[in-house]
Amino acid sequence: MNLLSNGPESMNEMSAALIVTTGAQPCARLQGPWTLAHYAQLARNVAPPTIPADCLDASGLTELDTAGAALLVKLLGADTLCRILPDASGLSSERRALLLAVAAAMVSREAPPPVVSRWTDGLALLGERVLAGWRQWVLLLGFMGLTLSTLAVSIPRPRRWRITALVAQMQQCGLNAVPIVALLTFLVGAVVAFLGATVLANFGATIYTVDLVAYSFLREFGVLLTAILLAGRTASAFTAQLGSMKVNEELDALRTQGLDPIELLVLPRLLALVLTLPLLTFIAMLSGMVGGAVVSLLSLDISLAQYLTIVQQVPVQHLLVGLGKAPLFALLIALIGCLEGFKVGGSAQSVGEHTTSSVVQSIFVVILLDAIAALFLMEMEW
Repeated sequence: MNLLSNGPESMNEMSAALIVTTGAQPCARLQGPWTLAHYAQLARNVAPPTIPADCLDASGLTELDTAGAALLVKLLGADTLCRILPDASGLSSERRALLLAVAAAMVSREAPPPVVSRWTDGLALLGERVLAGWRQWVLLLGFMGLTLSTLAVSIPRPRRWRITALVAQMQQCGLNAVPIVALLTFLVGAVVAFLGATVLANFGATIYTVDLVAYSFLREFGVLLTAILLAGRTASAFTAQLGSMKVNEELDALRTQGLDPIELLVLPRLLALVLTLPLLTFIAMLSGMVGGAVVSLLSLDISLAQYLTIVQQVPVQHLLVGLGKAPLFALLIALIGCLEGFKVGGSAQSVGEHTTSSVVQSIFVVILLDAIAALFLMEMEW
């Protein structure tokens, strides 16, 4: 007989114990109270049996709760306990049900088998990512169509225009972004001018630094830097705002009242960004050229009058190319930010995940479209 308790003295006091007989059919016998009050004693004095039990005798069991059941499952093993419970003697139906429930719960918590890494796993992961990207693209196109159709329905009906929300969003994503956009593009313009002058000085063509700054900011840097800034600043704000409203069930409340969340929440944000991004782009172009002018005046001995004269000779089509890309970037940034907000689940973690996703997607789409536009315009010689 294998006695697993804290000694004969405690046996006489009917303390909790587990006794495993070592006959032809090893049998586990339960004795005393298996409850939370006796858990410390059980965990300290009762050890797992050295041989698996083939039957269970609970006639000596006086009390049982979930703590004792969990310890018994741990000692005998969930599979063994589930196997011997149907034929257990001295066990009421309530206690048998409790042991089965605890055993099933502990089986589900067991660690999964180790995953063997294969080269095909990488291909499977790549396929999943490609499919996820394709589904996201299709979802974005559908959301774009839904938003534009709602806009087309709302335009002929001035009573449905949200002027107050539009002005508030223009202030939030446009006016409040002017300082950071102007400062960043000023510094980048100064850096571009300094690097251009460093390279062109070897060829005695320092004067062309002005053209470098003007062309780069009018065509690319002005709109690209502004769009990236708003992708990180405004798209994340849109996602967080709409995501918080979804978590708080405010979107469901709007639908219950017969209000369209697309018309009420998405259109003001979309129109505000489409209207303000070209203006911010123009400010970025001016700030970048001002930064180049400061470097030219202080380091390159190019006077302000000479700088302005060279800038005036730049064709206006380069300004139009830069400003023409701004509404498209604004449309995609606003749609991605709002779409990710609507995809938020019911937790704060989901809000953070989709906010990060909206920023990453917006920046990626902006850079990708800018590269495609640059190649197309170069081939068209515009």
